[in-house]
Amino acid sequence: MNKDISKSERTKQFIIERTAPIFNEKGYAATSLSDLENATGLSKGSIYGNFENKDDVALAAFDYNFNRVTQFIKDKMLATENSIDRLLVYPKVYCNFLTIPFLKPGCPILNTSTEADDTHPKLRERAANALSFWKLSIENQIKRGIQRREIKADTNLTEVAVIFMSLIEGAIMQAKVTGKVSELRIAMNYLEKLILELKI
Repeated sequence: MNKDISKSERTKQFIIERTAPIFNEKGYAATSLSDLENATGLSKGSIYGNFENKDDVALAAFDYNFNRVTQFIKDKMLATENSIDRLLVYPKVYCNFLTIPFLKPGCPILNTSTEADDTHPKLRERAANALSFWKLSIENQIKRGIQRREIKADTNLTEVAVIFMSLIEGAIMQAKVTGKVSELRIAMNYLEKLILELKI
C-alpha cells in the first residue's frame, strides 16, 4: 500500500475494497449497513466518518468494481499487438467469467443498471458513463485496427460496439439467471465469429 497516502485515505480504500464485491453481488438496495460493518470489521461511525452515507459508499464501490474489470481486460489486451486479437480478449474472458472470482457476481454495469434505473439517479448516471466509456474503448480498438490495416476500412464502429456490448451483457444475464454456461458459450462463440469477420 502507498505510504504517501494518509491514514484516512487508506481506511477509505479499505472500505471500498471490502464492500465493492457485496454491492456487486447483492445490489444497492439489498446491501445493509450491517453487511458493510461485517465486511470491514468497522463500526457505523468509522464507515460514515469516511463516507457521507451508503450512497457515497455505493458510488465508490461501483467505480472500484468497474475499474477492476476494465483493468483486467486492458492488461490482457496489451499483451498482444494485433487489433483482432485484442478484440478477441472479450469473448475469451467472458466465456469463462463464472470462473473468475471477482467477475463471478456479474458485470457491475449490468447489475447496477437493472437496479438503479429510476431509484438511484447517481448510480444510474455512473452506469451510463461506464457504458459510454466501454463503447468508446471498443470503437477505439476498431479504429486502431483500421489504421493498422488489420480491420476492414468500411467497418461501422458504433454498430459493432453496440452489438458487441449487447451480446456480452445479454449472455451474462442469462448465465447468471440460469447458472448455466451453455447460452453464454453460444453467444461468445458467435461474438468471436463476428470479430473474425472484421479481419482484412
